[in-house]
Amino acid sequence: MDSKQFTEEICKALSSKKAEDILVVDVREKTIVCDYFVIASGRNTTQVRALCEYVEEKFAAEGISVRRTEGVREGRWGVLDFGDVIVHVFNDESRLFYHLERLWDEGNNVTRFTD
Repeated sequence: MDSKQFTEEICKALSSKKAEDILVVDVREKTIVCDYFVIASGRNTTQVRALCEYVEEKFAAEGISVRRTEGVREGRWGVLDFGDVIVHVFNDESRLFYHLERLWDEGNNVTRFTD
């Protein structure tokens, strides 16, 4: 599966667990770190942790391992690094503070996921 398809599958997984405001940021032209960011919100720290854990477990069961995680235990901003796709799950306060999508937005590289 290519990185675009994998990004779509991650968005579907997050949506199925009630993640909010799911965005895909195409960063292929901006960095060599990855191809896409997926940015989503959870309503509280418990949901942020649950969303991160669900995505990690779901894809591990399919043979796709996360390379690195950060912040999941704290539940304010969880990061799952799958290599070509990096998933950011924020609580509302952290998302407003960091506003990561604004930092990477070039006008046409950010799309809202709708299922």
